[in-house]
Amino acid sequence: MKVIKKNQIVIFVIALMLITAGYLNFIDTKKLDSENIQTSTESIGDAKLVSSNALVENDSLQGNDESVVDKNKENILDAISNYATNTEETLDDEYFTSTKLERDKMYSQIIESYQKMIDANTITAEQKAIAQNEITKINNKKNAIMIAENLLKTKGFYNNVILVNNESVNVIIDKNNPSHEEIAQVQNIISRELETKIENIHISNK
Repeated sequence: MKVIKKNQIVIFVIALMLITAGYLNFIDTKKLDSENIQTSTESIGDAKLVSSNALVENDSLQGNDESVVDKNKENILDAISNYATNTEETLDDEYFTSTKLERDKMYSQIIESYQKMIDANTITAEQKAIAQNEITKINNKKNAIMIAENLLKTKGFYNNVILVNNESVNVIIDKNNPSHEEIAQVQNIISRELETKIENIHISNK
């Protein structure tokens, strides 16, 4: 899976905001220039009588134009803000998904290597038994990780990934400043399912 780099998205959003700001400024400037030209023309030409109704109508239209411009500004800025938020969430989702895929790919490669050893005729029966035992351990670890990750979802940690390195277990969750109770929940699940000590569990957030 190809993961879009967060830096690229941020740069794109900033560029989009700058372009939008420039466009809106251009509209305001163009409107101001038009008003100045109209004022200058009226002062140079012959004086004309204008009914009060026409003036009120003109002011009303001008007010409506300004409201439309302001509303468009709000809509565009809201759209940019929503795009940035949704992009951030998408990137976080992709991070957890891609990390799990890479982890599972690594386990598959290790199992494949052990399986080749078992299928080869150049090693002893004892060595084949050891390789088979390692395959069983890896499969058991994968199952334990899958169960633990699903249990973490039921506790509100919808985005999470577990990485095991020998005795050390790293748990990455998509939640800032988890409470002591939430940390305890994560530790209990990991300790029980992966059969590891609490002090070996390291929790961090994405």
